[in-house]
Amino acid sequence: MGVRAEHDRAVLAALLGRDPVLHAYQLGDLDDFFWPFTSWFRAGDEVVLLYHGVELPTLLAFAAPARVAALSGLLARAAPVLPARMWAHLSPGLEETVARWYVVSESAPHDRMALTDPGRLAAVAPRGEPLGAADLAQVRELYAVAYPGNWFDPRMLETGQYVGVWERGRLVAVAGVHVFSPRWRVAAVGNVTTHPQARGRGLAAGAVAALCGRLRASVDHVTLNVRADNAAAVRLYARLGFTRVAGFTECALTRRVSSAAAAG
Repeated sequence: MGVRAEHDRAVLAALLGRDPVLHAYQLGDLDDFFWPFTSWFRAGDEVVLLYHGVELPTLLAFAAPARVAALSGLLARAAPVLPARMWAHLSPGLEETVARWYVVSESAPHDRMALTDPGRLAAVAPRGEPLGAADLAQVRELYAVAYPGNWFDPRMLETGQYVGVWERGRLVAVAGVHVFSPRWRVAAVGNVTTHPQARGRGLAAGAVAALCGRLRASVDHVTLNVRADNAAAVRLYARLGFTRVAGFTECALTRRVSSAAAAG
């Protein structure tokens, strides 16, 4: 079965909606907010997303264990038309597939977590207030100090789903989203950090608790990605009611010079 570019959002939503937690980021990217920056590849029931709204395009390829082989076949057929350099989020087993065409570097295991026990949020006092576009300068300043190199799309402040903790006029903690889609009923928490001088006081936990309370009014599935070796963050999210639902590899891909031969 050949690979095709898919442009029908209803078709994509139906396929991705079979597992809205695993595919939360892709579902969110179906919104008008992100749609212009997406390219979708499909073979049968399998779907791969290339997001090119950032400096380095990002490939998202997720599948349940029973479907990894089918998704691997789609990746193999799509590889010749994918960028020479990109970032990738890959379900276990797919790293070996892309390694036929790409040099894999900066590989790190990550967990996808989902809010499965929202009752635990009540044990953490919510902290913070909604942030908006007017707060962009302070948000950037905090990230520069506390979370350099993070992926932050300033447009997401317009969703109203960023929460910040202020002390003496300074933003000291923030929790936000990477995707937020009431239409597809999914959200992905991200860009959570605390100023180094304010850590150890539960400010991030309070901000995430406040954010999740807001998100649950609009979506059914609250998810997040976290490095598997970030024990402190994993503990924090578990305390708030998040559970690991899948693992994946985050890595950089650079096309091999001999990739054309590999394709044959």
